[in-house]
Amino acid sequence: MRIIFTTVFGLLLSASLLTGQELKVYDTFDEFEEVLKKDDGKIHVVNFWATWCAPCVKEIPFFEELGAKYDNVEVTLVSIDFKNTIDRRVKPFLAKKNFASQVVLLGDPKPNDWIDRVDPSWSGAIPATYVYRGDTAQFYEQEFHSLAELEAIIHPFIKSK
Repeated sequence: MRIIFTTVFGLLLSASLLTGQELKVYDTFDEFEEVLKKDDGKIHVVNFWATWCAPCVKEIPFFEELGAKYDNVEVTLVSIDFKNTIDRRVKPFLAKKNFASQVVLLGDPKPNDWIDRVDPSWSGAIPATYVYRGDTAQFYEQEFHSLAELEAIIHPFIKSK
């Protein structure tokens, strides 16, 4: 029994360490909402995704490239996976991918209560991306297929300095 516990604990610790960051979990949208309201002069790109969403996973490398290319762009990847899958799905996925962007999990179990608070036009489908700088914001309920597509959506925010 002790060997099993040691092995499981070691695997979980390794998954946590390999991501290069702790996975911040927001239990409620009220706690999470601060991510959508930073006023630090940067362009914030907030992408909603899940490990089980193939189009979401496919586009994440473009968000990683975007964050690496622009100093004034902060990318936050918001997993909406269920909280009970953190250790068996989310952390191993993050360990395998080793993201540079900030990754958080929004664990609020009542998405119908908070989807409209992100954007009233959002149907709840993912991937979805919220881009803002100060009081200016734009919402995209779509998959991105290239870095160029992402650069096109942040371009107006760059020009508005």
